[in-house]
Amino acid sequence: MAAERRADRIRQSLEQEIVTGRLAPAARLDEVRLAERFQVSRTPVREALMQLSASGLVEIRPRQGATVAELGLKRMVEMFEVMAELEGLCARLAARRMGQHERTELQRLHEDTRRFVRQNDPDAYYAANLDFHEAIYAGSHNGFLAEQTRALRQRLTPYRRIQLRRAGRLADSFAEHEQVVSALLSGDADEAERLLRRHVTVQGGAFTDFLSTLPYGDSQMTEGRATTGEDSISKESKRRTAG
Repeated sequence: MAAERRADRIRQSLEQEIVTGRLAPAARLDEVRLAERFQVSRTPVREALMQLSASGLVEIRPRQGATVAELGLKRMVEMFEVMAELEGLCARLAARRMGQHERTELQRLHEDTRRFVRQNDPDAYYAANLDFHEAIYAGSHNGFLAEQTRALRQRLTPYRRIQLRRAGRLADSFAEHEQVVSALLSGDADEAERLLRRHVTVQGGAFTDFLSTLPYGDSQMTEGRATTGEDSISKESKRRTAG
């Protein structure tokens, strides 16, 4: 258990450094140096790197070790777009299929996050936020859809988490959840899908400025980044709002 906690602490620290640009794409992550830095054995370091590899933030290659993954802006935008559609579909199905107990539990999970908004605690809110979204995935009663949504969310976890540190985002997120819950409890599938899809898309749109500061290599700092990436988010956000 202690080793797992150490691995989780190391993962969170490296994750934060990667998404904020302190660790640049392609940067080498040497196990020995990391073990010395965190004053632990190489075992929890190796476990942390494996977790980061599973989320797509780190690449581990045989005989070459671990490096920070080079995730292009266009790729990230595409992932946010798909995430919005998957979560929206989960909400649509959940509105139709959730039982009364599941609806009551979802409402409880939502209310549990209120205190973290008041305390301005993004880390605690994010943990509770995961339970909220998980309840919607489960409420879809579609195991395959839940698995695919969960897998993509895992890859986007650090990018979604860091958004909660933006001023006012906790309150906005809670208010958006409030609307989603209302639609789900009333069984309005169309509205539940629209709201949750917009919730994820808004996060992607609000994240555009942050994405533009990521230290991508020259091959990724091309016209494709400016037009395909940021314009894609902008157009998608406008389409969502119009819809």
